[in-house]
Amino acid sequence: MDSFRVPPEMFRFTSGERAGLYVAVLHAFGEANERLETALGIDDVRARLRSVGWLDVLDDADLTSALDQLRGWNLVDVLQNNAESYRTAGEYERRNLQYSLTRHGEAAFAGVVHAMSLLASTGALQTAVLDAISDRLGDLIREFDSGPDRRLYSTLTELEGHLEALRGNTKQFNGELQRLLRADSADLATFHDVKAATVSYLQEFLTNLDHRSHAIATRIQTIEDLGIGLLQQRALLGADLPQLTGTDPGPAWIARRRARWEGLRSWFLPADGSAARVEQLHLVARRAIITLLQVLDRITESRRRASSAVADFRELARWFSVVPAQDDLHRLWSTMFGLSSSRHAHLAQPDPELVSSSTPWWQAPAVEVSPLLRTAGRTERFSRTGRVRDVARLKADRAARAVEERAQLEAAWNMLDTGGAIRLSAFGSLDHGVFERLLELLGRALANAPDTTGVRRSTTSDASIEVVLRQPVDRATCSLRTPRGVFKGPDYEVEIRTSGLRQARRTSGGR
Repeated sequence: MDSFRVPPEMFRFTSGERAGLYVAVLHAFGEANERLETALGIDDVRARLRSVGWLDVLDDADLTSALDQLRGWNLVDVLQNNAESYRTAGEYERRNLQYSLTRHGEAAFAGVVHAMSLLASTGALQTAVLDAISDRLGDLIREFDSGPDRRLYSTLTELEGHLEALRGNTKQFNGELQRLLRADSADLATFHDVKAATVSYLQEFLTNLDHRSHAIATRIQTIEDLGIGLLQQRALLGADLPQLTGTDPGPAWIARRRARWEGLRSWFLPADGSAARVEQLHLVARRAIITLLQVLDRITESRRRASSAVADFRELARWFSVVPAQDDLHRLWSTMFGLSSSRHAHLAQPDPELVSSSTPWWQAPAVEVSPLLRTAGRTERFSRTGRVRDVARLKADRAARAVEERAQLEAAWNMLDTGGAIRLSAFGSLDHGVFERLLELLGRALANAPDTTGVRRSTTSDASIEVVLRQPVDRATCSLRTPRGVFKGPDYEVEIRTSGLRQARRTSGGR
């Protein structure tokens, strides 16, 4: 974790009584850097402070003290401007010293800006980012052989930017989602609307997520096969990095590219065969939808109830404490909980005349209780046996319908018997049922590989019909008309033989 160890004084400017002034000064230097002004004099710093919103009166002593403090924290560097010519000693005092941000100062200000932007931003699961990653990978594949090195560099940079946006937005959205699941909002209406909108958002994100992930993983594998190392070397040439120090920046740049490519693989195509992070994101989103729907159900249920179960029992306990008589307590108990006498107490004796109706049940003879009453909560009832359904007519109707359908099918096959090789356009207009049979035969033939002469052959499962299909030499097309529309396609040379069907009928005796 040494790479994450921050110098203790790096962010000290964000606390204390003068934290606002220190942040404003660093902001002024940051604005100047964006305008390629790397060094500022004291007058320039004061002018920049006004442009970033610092309107308090600030004399030279206070501003110099602030700059010296930032210098002590190694955030600002000071140097003498010997290139200028000064007319007076006072002008020399004011314009001689030039201030600029150190590397720590640039990093500290960038950290504050990033933290504030993160607090103000909202995480998102954006399918547009996934589409952009897929598009950039496709661009890298197309430009791998003939694309210039600079184009490869810019495309790779855009890809890494989209991946970083995906990672950052996903982390932030997951954090906000967990906070939403833990939130106890006082405004139930707003709470309900936010959670309902979040469920809709997650459901829309999950649509076609598997298809997008598969497309990205396929393109990653294609680039791996082409050579990711060669692509990164060419992108390094296109980056045209300056060598400002004695160290070659190329190896470090390549190492960062490799690390980010491994991050991309971990999201969509892990090298070790483990589950991709995008699949984990899919599970998290689905689990969040279920949890949010459960919370919504509880909120809706709580709105229906005038009071909670806890409040109901407390009110009931208060009633028990104020009811004076014992009989009233029993009556209140029976009313609230419905625990009346046993269900079999209503059963009569085999001969009711032998036992008086006023005899207490604990003194009366035992009554046989049906096991069905104990297991299912109802007594046995014997009634007339139901009539057996006559299915003879139903069987006859089904047999007649089967014969009719078979006749229609055989008529369609006979109609499609070409008697030799013809063009598909020769059929002209067909009934829709016959057209469906023709499509079935063509599909069977096209599903088989052509032989050495380019002919496709197929038979039905009972070998009663054979279809032979040849590709049109002249690449002609045809149009077949049916009552439901027009079918257009290649004008194949087709030959359909139904001799097997006639032979099958002769063998079966004409049935």
